[in-house]
This record gives sequence, structure tokens and C-alpha cells, in this order.
Amino acid sequence: MKVYIIGAGPGDPKLLTIRAAELISSCPVVLYTGSLVPRDVIAMARADAAVIDSSGMTLDEIIEVIVAARDAGQDVARVHTGDPLIFGSTAEQMRRMDRLGIEYEVVPGVSSFSAAAAALRRELTLPELSQTVILTRAEGRTPMPEGEKLRDLARHHATLALFLSITLLREVCESLIPEYGADCPVAVVYKATCPEQKIVLGTLKDILERVRRAGIKTQSIIIVGRTLTATDFADSRLYAPDFSHRFRRAKVKAG
Repeated sequence: MKVYIIGAGPGDPKLLTIRAAELISSCPVVLYTGSLVPRDVIAMARADAAVIDSSGMTLDEIIEVIVAARDAGQDVARVHTGDPLIFGSTAEQMRRMDRLGIEYEVVPGVSSFSAAAAALRRELTLPELSQTVILTRAEGRTPMPEGEKLRDLARHHATLALFLSITLLREVCESLIPEYGADCPVAVVYKATCPEQKIVLGTLKDILERVRRAGIKTQSIIIVGRTLTATDFADSRLYAPDFSHRFRRAKVKAG
């Protein structure tokens, strides 16, 4: 018996990995986060599978389902949205399974931040502008560790991808403006890759009002940084004719 902690991706069932689809369609128990995982993903479960929505369950209740499956010798597809190891609340489940001696495997998925970047058609790391992406969240009911508040992270001037923060957008903007500037580009992507996908573009000065007008209140990624609108960035050295690497010799001399 094994528990498969599966990343279901950002929403579009076609973005499931082949491995994820195989496991969801074959496991006799499918335990999924119903508040986020699309029904089309769960629809591929086999007809006789026990399909259980965990969105209203506590951690103890989730583990009870897993223990019952273990005792019955049944594999479990534990399906989470996006990638299960980024804001997935999976660490505490793995800790419990470690204590219980239950074997598990993690199947990665497409994260919502990369799906949002794809929807925007923007590379988040541009030469000489930003070579760092910080994945974080605004501080709400879950406190941030020392040194990880947005005001601290803003000093890096890196591209920011914020999860679970759309209801704190005012605080996000107030925290970032001192370092990034009021004119810094911001994109809010609601339900990236889903039929209901919405994209709102603006700046730290006006994004709050734009998001309000769009009626967006949940399930959004916020991306902040100059890479969103830059057009005069340097070309990557990877394809430069004077750049040698393992697979290609330089065709001209540097300089």
C-alpha cells in the first residue's frame, strides 16, 4: 500500500502529468481537495473508487481515511492543487505518515505561479533585470517567520510571486511601494488555465482598484516586478555567437 501525494496542476486537466493521471485513474481511494481541484480531474477516477472530498475535513480525519486504506491494503491518490510542495499543507500529512510507517510518494505538478506566468506570456527572470523569483505570501492569519515579511523581501527587488494574498492586496501594495515604487507593474491572474481565467494588469498604485472592479476575491496569483513590462532587457548569453558552451563552440570572438 502506498499514498501518492499528487499535484493536480493549476486547473486545466490537460496539464496533469502522465504519472498523476495514471494514479488518479487507478487508485481505489481518491482523497482530493474539493475546494480547489477541478471536477474534471477527479472524473478520471475508476468507477468503483472511493472518492472523498477533504475540503471539510481536519488533519485527523484525513489521516483516518489513509489509515483505513492502509488496513485494507488500498493505495491512495491524495490529490492537491498546483504543486503539492508549494503552499500545499502536505508537510504535516507526511509527518503523520512517517510516524505511522505509511509509505508515500510525491508526484509534482505544475504550480499556479508558473501557470500565471504562462498566461501572461512573460518570463520572470530576465538578464540584468531580475534573476530571482521569490515565492511567498502576505502575512495574514499565518504569521511570517522573522525576516520574511514583504517589507524585508522587497529589499531584494526580485520578481515576486504571491500566493494566498489576494484578500490582502492593499497591505501588499503598501508594503512594496517604498522599495519597488508606485509605478512598478503588477499582474493578478485568477484561476490560471481554467475557463474562468481572468488577468488584471496595473501598478502598485492602481492594482487594488482594478482588481475590485474585476470582482476578483479568491484563487489568484499576484506577480510583482519590472519583468512584467520590460522590453529593453539584454539578450541571454546562451545564444550569443561569441559564447561557447558544452554543445556549441563560439562562432565569433568575444569583443
